[in-house]
Amino acid sequence: MILIAGIGNVFLGDDGFGPEVARRLAADPLLPDGVRAADYGIRGLHLAHDVDGHDTLILVDALPPGVPGAIEVLEVDPADVGSGGFDGHAMDPLAVLAAVARLGGALPRTYVVGCRVVTVDERIGLSAPVAAAVPKAVATVHALLAGPQRCLTGLETALGAGRGLPGAG
Repeated sequence: MILIAGIGNVFLGDDGFGPEVARRLAADPLLPDGVRAADYGIRGLHLAHDVDGHDTLILVDALPPGVPGAIEVLEVDPADVGSGGFDGHAMDPLAVLAAVARLGGALPRTYVVGCRVVTVDERIGLSAPVAAAVPKAVATVHALLAGPQRCLTGLETALGAGRGLPGAG
């Protein structure tokens, strides 16, 4: 079982990237059996409870500013998670992942498909570069589903990445 979790706040501009990608994937008829895509918004505790029992977790989220609209794929090392403080009213991905173990679950193999934002100011709607990156993110998630190692190796080869693997930008 694979869980694709879109995270972010749609009231903060480009922070709504994850929810938008998750909504598109949830409606995608090409999503394989055993894969569920959901918009978790800022419901961190809900996500922490849902992670257990999955073989793979793909988080889709906004990343701090950089090249606007650049897609990056990262594989989360459990050592990166730490113990993290948890706020039931916010979505800090590392804190949510740390909460999985505290809730008695096990963290599955975890990836982040992220997009470099333009703005996270109060507003509804994605900036043009981030909106244009949504189809690229959907394609990147499909590539991960087809074979994470192939996807990650291909990105490393194409872009000379290290552990954090830049995708199409």
